[in-house]
Amino acid sequence: MGYNTAEETFATFIARDRERLDKEREEISNQQHELKGKLDAVNRELAAIEAYEAAKSGKILAPAKQVRTPRTRFQGRRGSRREALLQTIRQNPDGLTRGEILEKMGLKGDKSGEMSISNALTALTKANQVSRRDGKYTSG
Repeated sequence: MGYNTAEETFATFIARDRERLDKEREEISNQQHELKGKLDAVNRELAAIEAYEAAKSGKILAPAKQVRTPRTRFQGRRGSRREALLQTIRQNPDGLTRGEILEKMGLKGDKSGEMSISNALTALTKANQVSRRDGKYTSG
């Protein structure tokens, strides 16, 4: 079954655009991870200042409230993270370990994100959308 030039050109365009968007998504994810790190550092500094002021005044500090960052538009629904996970695995035909996946998705050190990826890997493995061989996840 042959393809005409217009179909091939369109397919090439789609493939190139998909690659561009994947790169842009990865850059944004990396920026988001970097900003989260900066926000965490600022929150730690503020907590340290509050602890210093409390110690200086002799007041007892209530345990620090953990600030939950709201879901961003980029994170979207649960399924979008699973789709991003599948995309990451598909882009690496030799397979990726869980740690490599977390690094590529900018979730290394994010306990909630790490658990989400572990759960998604389990679900995708059970659904036969990914397979695990020698500690590496591959699509198919």
